[in-house]
Amino acid sequence: MRRRNFIAFLGGATAWPFAARAQQGMPLIGYLHPVSRGPNAHLAAIIVQELAQAGYVEGRNLSIEYRFAEGRYDLLPQMAAELAGHSPALIVAANTPAAIAAKKATATVPILFSMADDPVELEIVASIAHPGGNATGVHYFNSLLVTKLFGLLRELFPQAVKFGLLVNPTNSNAKAVEAEVMNVTNATNMTIKVVFAADIREIEAGFTAMVNERIEALLVAPDPLFYGRRLQLTTLASRYALPTIYNNRDYVEAGGLMSYGTSLKEVYRQLGVYAARILKGEKPADLPVVQTTGFEFLINLPTARALGLVVPPMLLARADEVIE
Repeated sequence: MRRRNFIAFLGGATAWPFAARAQQGMPLIGYLHPVSRGPNAHLAAIIVQELAQAGYVEGRNLSIEYRFAEGRYDLLPQMAAELAGHSPALIVAANTPAAIAAKKATATVPILFSMADDPVELEIVASIAHPGGNATGVHYFNSLLVTKLFGLLRELFPQAVKFGLLVNPTNSNAKAVEAEVMNVTNATNMTIKVVFAADIREIEAGFTAMVNERIEALLVAPDPLFYGRRLQLTTLASRYALPTIYNNRDYVEAGGLMSYGTSLKEVYRQLGVYAARILKGEKPADLPVVQTTGFEFLINLPTARALGLVVPPMLLARADEVIE
């Protein structure tokens, strides 16, 4: 399905009342996301495409009700409860904050999640191999890559000693990320300043604070809000000449310097596969949580040159993709 057609579907889908859908006898999927529709439409489209390949075509024999919290994570519990109240065949909860809200909203409606955090530790599932209950999904390890990301930054910019870490304090992974940062600090001579940002204005203020404190390089922690604001983040990093590393290739494609992390396209493809299996009658309790094992390392050479950085040949050789 073409992207523009998918976006048209999004607009039409949210306009159909639940009652009208029920009369048509279509299975209903609730889609819950912590941030905005636009920057994430291409990922949701992957689920729609996988469902179509399995015989479930939105608007023909499938309905999808979309809810986007626009970065207000506090709205997710209400949205999840509303979706669960209409007894959908499935709720797709994109990212950890949405998964937590969906799990609290219902113990009976099947939940399919994507999350960078440990679903067992957060009590979303009983175990990876045997989820039990009503939830399963894809676990990708991006929230546990802080040490790796700082290491790549230091290889590119070895003279730097004062680093920044941008974290969304409303994300449940904030404490885990901070704990890993402490481990990095204790093991090296690096100084790391943690900067918190929970909305657009705080992102802007955070960059100003880092520049004032002479932060030399930055790591942006995994977070749905930051991913949705990736153009803003890469623009600010360029404006303030701040070498920055991210956890996803889409930042680099938006002009960011470097990224290392899981391919979200593969995560959402797997969500589509599991969504179709659940619609066909399989239970989340019986579907093992998928754990991604592949990671991508990207470097944007024009951005490096603009920052006055020379990328070491050994680092270039290890990159999965170099943007020229």
